[in-house]
Amino acid sequence: MRLAYIPRMPDPIPSRGVLSRPTGWADRPSDLDWLAANIPCQAACPVKTDIPGYLEAISRGDFAEAYRINLRDNVFPGVLGRVCSRPCEPPCRHGWSGLGEPVAICLSKRAAADFFPPPRPVLLEPWFPPTGRRVAVVGAGPAGLAAARDLRLFGHDVVVLERHRAPGGLLRLGIPPFRLPRELVEREVRQIAELGVEIRCGVEVDRAETIEELSREHDAVIVAAGAHRPRTPRIPGADLPGVEAGLSFLIGVHELGQRTVGRRVVVVGGGFTALDCARVALRLGAKSVQIAYRRGLENIRVTPGEKEETEREGIPFLLHVSPVAVLGQDRATAIRLARTGPERSANDPADIEVECDQVLMATGQEPDTSWLPRPLPPNVLPAGDFAEASSNLIEAIADGRRAAAEVDARLMGGPRIAEGAWIAEGRAQPRTRAMDRIPRHAMPKRPLKGRRLDAEVETGFDRGTAAQEARRCYLCHYKYEIDMSRCIYCDQCLEVKPRPSCIVKVPRIERTADGRIVPWTDRGEPTVAPNAPIHSYWIHQADCIRCNACLEVCPTNCISVQRVTWTRAPAGAHNGPPGV
Repeated sequence: MRLAYIPRMPDPIPSRGVLSRPTGWADRPSDLDWLAANIPCQAACPVKTDIPGYLEAISRGDFAEAYRINLRDNVFPGVLGRVCSRPCEPPCRHGWSGLGEPVAICLSKRAAADFFPPPRPVLLEPWFPPTGRRVAVVGAGPAGLAAARDLRLFGHDVVVLERHRAPGGLLRLGIPPFRLPRELVEREVRQIAELGVEIRCGVEVDRAETIEELSREHDAVIVAAGAHRPRTPRIPGADLPGVEAGLSFLIGVHELGQRTVGRRVVVVGGGFTALDCARVALRLGAKSVQIAYRRGLENIRVTPGEKEETEREGIPFLLHVSPVAVLGQDRATAIRLARTGPERSANDPADIEVECDQVLMATGQEPDTSWLPRPLPPNVLPAGDFAEASSNLIEAIADGRRAAAEVDARLMGGPRIAEGAWIAEGRAQPRTRAMDRIPRHAMPKRPLKGRRLDAEVETGFDRGTAAQEARRCYLCHYKYEIDMSRCIYCDQCLEVKPRPSCIVKVPRIERTADGRIVPWTDRGEPTVAPNAPIHSYWIHQADCIRCNACLEVCPTNCISVQRVTWTRAPAGAHNGPPGV
């Protein structure tokens, strides 16, 4: 097998490392490029959670350390361990061709919270001393709370204004308790409040004059008021009694204690809200619940497994249909749906009517910005769903953290946080080839008979299962590299390598002008021509399983191992992890 390369400038120093320095803080383009290319799960996470770091901690049974890593990076470890959209899992190397399924990254995060129930809130250390600056945050949802947490750690005084009875936003108002226990939300919100963040509930901020007043009284204002205005189809009968926006229905159930529901319910939509509405309606006693969606099942983007559990609970999907009218006189009695799928035959009726006495329109929400002053005062910054910058929970948290960093930079005269790699000498616990064959562990679930509104469906891994699942991780944050100035070309590493391309011979190492290594790609031919001069042996990170076989056999100890952590740290004070 030959690994072909794209010609660039030859490396004049054969022993020069792939990163800009062997240990310590590194933030050159080559370092950031290595992080993005070699830790694909972390690169895909909007908040750059140290995923291999917390999986390694779980694999050795250190759930407390795993929880603290997540708390630092994504603010709500226990919450996200249940309801994150999991953008990290599709890029996982374990899901690559021939390697099985991705590691259960999200469910492992849940295990860290389940087995580290702290007796008191876990509080992070402030990053900077108090600044005396005052910031108001409008909205105590995920984006607003994430922004408030970071602003407090920056050293600012923070007050959060929330119009509902308790903080949490859609964590409390939208997501049902059978997916997200309320005591967990309360615990992780309390960890923010006890940093010194003041949270005032029952405060309505919905007028331009109020925002202008806040902007005068505070050094900055972040508006993270969410996206609560429903986007409902404008069809005949949409204003009949019995027709309700999906999110309004969920808020009524979760905040106001509403427990009445129709006998026959049709939910229109195909996202998180639609499936939650259907499953809640079933638990409240509806005898028939159906979901009508304008596209196919494969287009429904929800947390993996939710579609299957919805069907398992007896809720069918009516696919490729779109509402055209709600029928009835004094209240809804049926909904007319137009067939939209290409598979409809000429003999099929264009429309179908489904009898129902309640229609829940879960067709999306958007922010209501009509009440904001125009133009916005210079010190007011929208964030999260309100800024239309996020579409799910982890993206909202990422945007809240981004807004906090932007506000801090405005207030303090420039960015005080830098992103880079922290490189430390390290050695991974040896993995074996057999670990590649461990199948992904399935999440245990509550039997159908015991499923209630307040009974969590997914019951969680036990400690042993959580540790074994975490051991499937390839620990991509460990970098193995050969120092060619000490190599004697004995080929012993090649003889013990467990995978075809984990160590390869290459004619030379190529770099771009800014120092980045040019990737090698498999071409299915010998590495180099017979008798050709060999410049280097190369450890191919994407094929390395961290078995340490090459380390054990090398007679000159020319193979180094570094633990490379993608982190954010106060600029100019890079003393290493934990980051911020």
